[in-house]
This record gives sequence, structure tokens and C-alpha cells, in this order.
Amino acid sequence: MDTPHEHYILKISCPAASGIVAAVTSWLAGQACYISELSQFDDEFTGRFFMRAVFRFNKGVVGDIAPLRLGLNELAGGFDMQWQLFSSAQPTRVLLMVSKFDHCLTDLLYRHRKGEMDMRITAIVSNHLDLRPMAEREGIRFIYLPVSKESKSRQEAELLRIVEETETDLVVLARYMQILSDDLCKQLSGRAINIHHSFLPGFKGAKPYHQAYERGVKLIGATAHYVTSDLDEGPIIEQEIQRVDHTYLPDALVAIGRDTETVALSKALKYHLEHRVFINQDKTVIFR
Repeated sequence: MDTPHEHYILKISCPAASGIVAAVTSWLAGQACYISELSQFDDEFTGRFFMRAVFRFNKGVVGDIAPLRLGLNELAGGFDMQWQLFSSAQPTRVLLMVSKFDHCLTDLLYRHRKGEMDMRITAIVSNHLDLRPMAEREGIRFIYLPVSKESKSRQEAELLRIVEETETDLVVLARYMQILSDDLCKQLSGRAINIHHSFLPGFKGAKPYHQAYERGVKLIGATAHYVTSDLDEGPIIEQEIQRVDHTYLPDALVAIGRDTETVALSKALKYHLEHRVFINQDKTVIFR
């Protein structure tokens, strides 16, 4: 059986203009590259153009990524282009953060074990010890960072040190029940995903499912979004919903809520790992 070819993912964002697609695809073809997937979107309201290309070197060609990067720099100048190039041989390095709820962590670890998530888990960080056995069973480094009002800034500084030490690319708050400071949110901008236990915008604060029950909602859901200093207002990556009615008591809503949270978070994380997400001001562009 043939070994899968290493492939590359090119993400481009720039002001909308004529000739971008032709320039990029022609240049890749000239470098003996085969484009296997190409997606593009022109946001008429923001005037931004987004493109994602998946490509590999043609069979028999000894690929060299360095000239590709140099050529992209030259190409980018003519279009005021921002670009990123990723290799399938280098999985995203992900740090998971949890508190006491285990359903999102359980789901992500299972999907990772089954090969659904192309990532390398650098550590599991928690402000409680409850989920330490789960991390140890998987052979993943567990780091305990208890947080109090007095220790919050010190522990956030330690978290950033861990992110740097482990060369973490992405932080995932898998039901981490602490509000991050504005400074930490800014430092993790675009590389931290949170799962919110509500279909945003919706019920905020404590016991959202009890609030939903009291209001007689007909839909409940969960929202995975990038972390920003505006609490639960970051660019939305994925949302999951379930229909309910007057017969659902709070415990039933909680159980359904757990399911929506795991599905929304796993989808959002997978989109990010596959470099399908572009941040477009306060929202996202996602090439599924």
C-alpha cells in the first residue's frame, strides 16, 4: 500500500481583487504542485477575500518548502496578502484545559485515540484534581493550577509559560470553569477555543439550563467560539442545537446539553486542526 503523500494547506486572506486565484494556482502549478482542494469566499461587506488550497508536490518531484515560502512572500506583496502554510506532517500542538466536568475531555480523548483528531496533546491543565486519573490513563502530562482571587494573575502567567515551553499552538477550554483575564485573552487571540453551554446569544451566568427551563425554551444548544476579552462574544466556529419541549425537566436538559457541547466542540476543533477557519472581524469563514 502506498504511503500517503505529505500535503500542504495554504490559507490566504487579502483585500478582494481580480487575479488572486489565477496568480496563486498558476504559481503552485509552476512549482510542480498538484492542487487537490480549493475553496474561496469573497465577503462583499468587508471587502476581504479568503482562500484555502490543499496541495502536494507531483509524484517523483523532490519537494522543497523553502522556495515555496519565498515565492509566497513575493506573491503576497502584490495583493497585500496575509498567508499561512501548514504541513500535514506537523500536527497542531494542543493544550486542553478542564475543571470538573469530564464529558468534553472524554470525547476529545476518544476521538484523538481513534485518529479523528490530527493533533498532539501537549498537556492537560486544570484548576481541580478531579480529572487527573483520566489524563494519567492516557499517558498525558497533567498540570494542576488551582486558581483563587489572589493567585489568578500568577497562575495565568504560569499557564503562558507552559504554552511557550510546550510550543503549544492552540488552547482548548473543554469546560474550564474560570474566566480568563483580558490580558490572557489578548495573548491567546486566535489560538484559544471555548465551549459555551448555551446557544449564543442566550442565557448567561449560572445554571443556564435551569434558566432555559423556567423560560420554556424550545431549542437548547452549545456554542464553540474563539476566546476574546468580551466574555462569550468571540467569533463563533460551530453551534449545535436540540429541540425540546415542556416535558423536559432541568436534568434532562443538562444531559442533552452535554451532548450538544461535545459535538460542537469536537467539530470546531476539527475545523481548526484542518486549517479550515478564518477569523473575519467578529465572525468566521469556514470552508467545510
